[in-house]
Amino acid sequence: MFFRPAVVSDLDGLLSLFTADPACGMTADTYLSRLAAGEYRPGWTWTARAAPGGPPLALAVWWGRPGSDRPAALDALGVRPEFGSDARRAVLAAELLTAAHAAHGRASEYHLLLPGDWHDRPETVAAVAWRQEAARRAGLPARLERLRYEWTPGAGLPAPTGRLRFRAEPDDEVFADLFRRALTGTLDATSRTAAARRGAEAQARADVAFYRDGMPGERSWWRTAHTPDGEPVGFAVPSRNSAGPVVGYLGVLPGHRGRGYAEEILGETTRVLAAEAAADRIRADTDLANTPMAAAFERAGYRNTDRRLVLSAY
Repeated sequence: MFFRPAVVSDLDGLLSLFTADPACGMTADTYLSRLAAGEYRPGWTWTARAAPGGPPLALAVWWGRPGSDRPAALDALGVRPEFGSDARRAVLAAELLTAAHAAHGRASEYHLLLPGDWHDRPETVAAVAWRQEAARRAGLPARLERLRYEWTPGAGLPAPTGRLRFRAEPDDEVFADLFRRALTGTLDATSRTAAARRGAEAQARADVAFYRDGMPGERSWWRTAHTPDGEPVGFAVPSRNSAGPVVGYLGVLPGHRGRGYAEEILGETTRVLAAEAAADRIRADTDLANTPMAAAFERAGYRNTDRRLVLSAY
């Protein structure tokens, strides 16, 4: 079997692999539009072939920010149905991922965007299972399931209650401190794992840098949240990605949790994005296990649309 990144002349042949597989998460139109935007690249699109000039049997597509020198996440993985059983497909896909990881210098997370009821769909469960086995073999054994939420203007804007005051704070050091403090006891598994690996201070600064420099949202949208007497309660980092406005990051400080402040801060985030980004849709993810945040989304008029399954090394 031959594994290699794609070249421009391969692209017409690759588009046929974007089928209606329930866990592929890719269409030809999506691929071409993100290719044009620089988020997908031929060098980040890997294929498996039985012979150097043969047709592609498997395909893996990585996503990265425009201008980045390495991809950030695996977006799609597919093997032709005629290749054989799910077990054979898992083995081939694992070999493809392993070859690409070696070239990239690391194993990137694999994100699968799935229907909200995917556990009740046998075809989707089967399509996820062989991909999960392939990811495990390729060094991505950890699994995290997240809920995707969406707000549209039809839900109405959450009204301020007056319980909190919000400020547009320009000092990055203030936000680094808030990010660090919010990591204590956080229910967000990604933040918790990253902080355990690199330390809370380093993780907080990495978060500030990511949202400031790595996301196309405006820095002026960020808000700190305070009680009426000025005590810091939390913060909001409204942002956007290539698809549109996103909640970004929302934190409530220890000692202020359990009082409904997450919903208040989410309301401010929604108002900022509706006003500053003219948002006709706002998306957000939260961990399946983070039930307080999920409840806050639902109370604020956000609707659960999909689930995101993240397979990673940790």
